[in-house]
Amino acid sequence: MMSKIKFRNELKFFINHLQYFTIRQRLRNLMQPDEHAGSTGEYHIRSLYFDDFSNTALNDKLGGFRDRKKYRIRIYNGQDKVIHFEKKLKRMDYIAKLKEPLTREMYNRIMAGDYEVLNVPDKPLFTEIYNEMHDNLLRPKVIVDYVREPYVCHNGNVRITFDKDLRTGLHAVDIFDPELAPVKAIDEDLIILEVKFDEYIPGYIQTALQLEGLNRQSASKYVICRKFLKYNSWEDY
Repeated sequence: MMSKIKFRNELKFFINHLQYFTIRQRLRNLMQPDEHAGSTGEYHIRSLYFDDFSNTALNDKLGGFRDRKKYRIRIYNGQDKVIHFEKKLKRMDYIAKLKEPLTREMYNRIMAGDYEVLNVPDKPLFTEIYNEMHDNLLRPKVIVDYVREPYVCHNGNVRITFDKDLRTGLHAVDIFDPELAPVKAIDEDLIILEVKFDEYIPGYIQTALQLEGLNRQSASKYVICRKFLKYNSWEDY
């Protein structure tokens, strides 16, 4: 499975609303809105992140490890038409994502603790997650909720997104719960700018972004949202 993984560059920045409006206005003349965006040019993302009994994903990120992995279930616009179990890999400054579709029934069984639904020999990712659940007690930890405004460019396979209104589900773990009321996860009124590309960013997009004037951050949505679940003062991060 690892031999098929394609890694990409990923850059993240916190930006304020003035920077957002300026950059977005430039990009609208240079890039196309993602085909999955609705009439508003946005879509809603809700992810359920998993971690093991040692909180390896959280601690590896906080420890600054350059090679990391995270598991999550992701849905769009609050619907169950598309449900994916995903593994996100980080290698230095490069990222990759593996995913397999889930049905709503499979999701319900996982949430009920029936992990046998993932014991599928011809699905390596499911097998890996199944083993993590049995061997390392991989379990749901936190819901991450936000609105994404995406733009794409075929040259360099560039994808630029503005992630807004980041919220955490606190201790809730059911992404389909109609009573779920996520709370704001960033104190400042900031937006997360993500820039993903294969080998290069076209010069005209680099000029529009003016990344050298921005403050690059790690900006892990999982870590930001997990901070609301801390029980001890030493868990501040």
